[in-house]
Amino acid sequence: MNIDKTKKQSVRKAFGNTLAKLGETDPNIVVLDADLSSSTQTKVFAQKFPGRFFDCGIAEQDMISTAAGLATQGKTVFAATFAVFASGRAYDQVRNGVCYSDLNVKIVGTHGGITVGEDGATHQALEDIALMREIPHMTVLVPADAKECEEIVKYAAENKGPMYIRIPRGNGIDIFNGNYKFNISKAVTVEDGHDITIFSNGDVLAECIMAAHELKEHGISARVVNVPCVKPIDETTIINCARETKFVVTVENHSTTGGLGSAVCEILSQYYPTKVYRLGMHDQFGQSGKAEELLSFYGLDCPALVKRISDIYKKESENND
Repeated sequence: MNIDKTKKQSVRKAFGNTLAKLGETDPNIVVLDADLSSSTQTKVFAQKFPGRFFDCGIAEQDMISTAAGLATQGKTVFAATFAVFASGRAYDQVRNGVCYSDLNVKIVGTHGGITVGEDGATHQALEDIALMREIPHMTVLVPADAKECEEIVKYAAENKGPMYIRIPRGNGIDIFNGNYKFNISKAVTVEDGHDITIFSNGDVLAECIMAAHELKEHGISARVVNVPCVKPIDETTIINCARETKFVVTVENHSTTGGLGSAVCEILSQYYPTKVYRLGMHDQFGQSGKAEELLSFYGLDCPALVKRISDIYKKESENND
């Protein structure tokens, strides 16, 4: 897959615009926000449907409880705030208010990962996927670009049950074209290869695709697989990729504990034990800085991934000689 890193779109705007468009045909959709509608882009829905939009103020726990109440009345509820607040501050309400009763609430956590940037560690959610993934009934979705976000929001509106959708702050590099269709049951190979498999999602997927192209120049054929649904995860594709390549790498804008890397390890340890290298944030908080600087500093941009994966491949090759 060839991508142009200069072509970017706001994933948050894709969320806001899609939500407003869905509201035109589905009067049961209501939207809640925690005083961040300009940041989350729910303001687009609010402007078109003020009677179906509720700003709950800086009270995320109340917002989730209100969302649960509206869902009991047959509403399809989207509740948005920063990922660090949606998953952490309102965890009890998400667990006991929404998921325990299996209610039709879609929790949208924007500003996920270190690419939040200058807001720093307090606002960089690095554990949100882990927290949401462990709750029964919860579906966890991580779009990689604006088009995938659009498709995932449509899916969320059309299907019942609690869902957590994690969206980055910045503009995402365009990966998928207009023909892309989201399939909750399938992880998608976006770059084919036979030496190693790289599983990724979210805003670092583009970095992995670009890294795969450069790895070819190092004589390494890397398969890149997009895993937009962390729960329920596509076990079959993960197992097959592990069988078909020498080892596995996971790359995520999240803690390596509890997120995509952990999910992949859980599957492979049971069904096809193999070496898995998890690249992400290792038991650490982020810091303030520009998004691209932080990706580089923590080894998650294209140049850093090329070096890290090349080093891993060299070590594995030497061990197998």
